[in-house]
Amino acid sequence: MENRPDPASHDTRLPRALRPFRRREYRMLATSMLFSLFATGVWLVAIVWQVIELGGGPSQLSLVAAAGSAGLLLSVLAGGVAADRLPRRRVLVTVETVRILSAATAATLALTGSLALWHLAAVAFLLGTADAFYYPAASAILPSLLPADELLAANGVEGTLRPVAMQAAGPAVAGLVVGALVPAAGLVAATAGFCVALPPLLAMRRTPVTDRTPATAEDVPRASVLADVREGFAYLLRTGWLFTTLAFSSLYVLVVIGPIEVLLPFAVRDQTGGGPSSYAMVLGAFGIGSAVGSIATSSIRLPRRYLTVMILAWGVGGVPLAFIGLTDALWVMTAIAFVVGVLSAGAMVIWGTLLQRRVPSHLLGRVSSLDFFVSLALMPVSMALAGPIGEWLGIPLTFLLAGTVPVLLAVAALVGFRLDRDETAHPLDTAPPAEPDPPTRDGADPAAEAPVPRS
Repeated sequence: MENRPDPASHDTRLPRALRPFRRREYRMLATSMLFSLFATGVWLVAIVWQVIELGGGPSQLSLVAAAGSAGLLLSVLAGGVAADRLPRRRVLVTVETVRILSAATAATLALTGSLALWHLAAVAFLLGTADAFYYPAASAILPSLLPADELLAANGVEGTLRPVAMQAAGPAVAGLVVGALVPAAGLVAATAGFCVALPPLLAMRRTPVTDRTPATAEDVPRASVLADVREGFAYLLRTGWLFTTLAFSSLYVLVVIGPIEVLLPFAVRDQTGGGPSSYAMVLGAFGIGSAVGSIATSSIRLPRRYLTVMILAWGVGGVPLAFIGLTDALWVMTAIAFVVGVLSAGAMVIWGTLLQRRVPSHLLGRVSSLDFFVSLALMPVSMALAGPIGEWLGIPLTFLLAGTVPVLLAVAALVGFRLDRDETAHPLDTAPPAEPDPPTRDGADPAAEAPVPRS
């Protein structure tokens, strides 16, 4: 069959944020991600009501949630190694298959009346493990599908899809399905979503780029899994900008996440007199802000002072949190959540792009998993500390610290580690390359197969 060029590959009229969609393989990946995130959003709501239907309460729900977190935390380093040792497209296909089988098992047991709490915990553990393998592979495959100047836009797409599909559309559909039928119907809907996410991955063309083993492709000798993990840690420790940013973001998670996740519902209740709908409004504003921040960041070129802009967006972006404990107006809390969502999501888009632009390809999966691991490790610590600290210091003072400490951390990172020198020595804001020639091999886009320039 004659190979025909992708007609969209030469469309220069698209806005910067949409340019990655000119490339067929990326469109397949993004479509799969959309349905997978949607299915995850459905699952997260359906599982709550399934636990309740089984007679469980907060403790039982915490057990199921903890099982998912345990699967993620225990497997994320292995997921990074897999992304660097195995064909990344194949890893993604395997992950979606595991998600389908796990969710389908839970749905079948629920429909037949055989479901028990330990079944849900086991399935949650499997889904958490699947996530641990998915995110490093999905991040590491992007530089092989897109030229360097389109990675920022691609990360913006993910930053937009996540709140829209997983935090808004998925839960909304789950609420309608579970409310109209039974919780098991929500599990069926989640399974269907995962099923729809698989075909686009299978439809991606099999090329040496998408199906190669990165280490083999770059003639890196095979080592043990433990040696691969050590190599990832060694790269992290000797790479100043990466170590500094991860250290900053870890402390940021420790200071900020707990107050938002644990104390914000009580601030809404006690200071505004609001209930669940008011709290949902504040969370919704954060999700909308995240989508806006992702779209806005992906619509511009990567900032010349990319490390400075990213760190300040996180640090200064936390300042509005200081006012949460000082207001009794729901609209003010909603506006604060929106602003924090915009700036934190914008920083995350830049961060994902930096990893893909500056980390060597054969290490990208492991470095992405280390990023995930470090954030996950301190997140439960932050949530465990937030309650006692909030009771000891009070909600207003706790949020004041959550809003001001990140600024101090940002200044320390930028000044103490001279990140300005690093970003000046490694400029990434280069002129975009010329439009690629039409596909010539197996319908693949040569621009997507060209080596990505790295600093």
